[in-house]
Amino acid sequence: MAGRAAAVLAGRGGHGRAGPLARLCSALVVPLGHATVVVDHFHAIKLANTMLDEVRRRTQQAALGHRGRKHDPLYRIRKLLLTAAEQLTRRGWARLRAGLTAGDPSGEVAAAWQGKELLRAVYAAGDLAGACAALDRFYRWGDGVQLLELSRLARTVRAWQTEILAFHTTGGCSNGPTEAINLLIKKVKRVGHGFRNFANYRLRLLLHCGIRWQTHRTARLRSRSPRLVA
Repeated sequence: MAGRAAAVLAGRGGHGRAGPLARLCSALVVPLGHATVVVDHFHAIKLANTMLDEVRRRTQQAALGHRGRKHDPLYRIRKLLLTAAEQLTRRGWARLRAGLTAGDPSGEVAAAWQGKELLRAVYAAGDLAGACAALDRFYRWGDGVQLLELSRLARTVRAWQTEILAFHTTGGCSNGPTEAINLLIKKVKRVGHGFRNFANYRLRLLLHCGIRWQTHRTARLRSRSPRLVA
């Protein structure tokens, strides 16, 4: 997997925000001793999706002897495997079952998919007790299926269990909003093909990210429909 990973940023209320960057974690925990390290759902589920994709590719390579192609069963459902279970439509469930039946005779991809959903249930829990119970189910599933990639993910989750559960004790702290602002900043710079003047660059960023524009409704040109002349 991605190894022991967490990047800590100072957050509101003394909470930190963690993502898979181990060096930044160790560098920032010391000066921010008051902060709480949190592994948010975005980074944890990203590791689970990576694990699932690795199992799919390995199974596909072993069965067909080549990388995924357009008409291969597992390749056709690669995006459905990464979709949240509750967001799958009836047609999506039918395609997912058909693809697993045709391309996953050993059941390893299905087991990895179930592991991903069990990890998602940890973050979907309503409180800390529910998250602990969901995490225990994830561990028991990983130990029971004996899948290499899933076992590796379980070791990573165990190493960061405290930080994962801190997601619930901090009220769902996440660096998602910060990353969204960073994306907007990069987009503005890319569209402007760079800025030589930092003051102009800063002003443009404030206009895009720091102001809520209030647009007024356009006045109607006519108060009533025009009369038809015979």
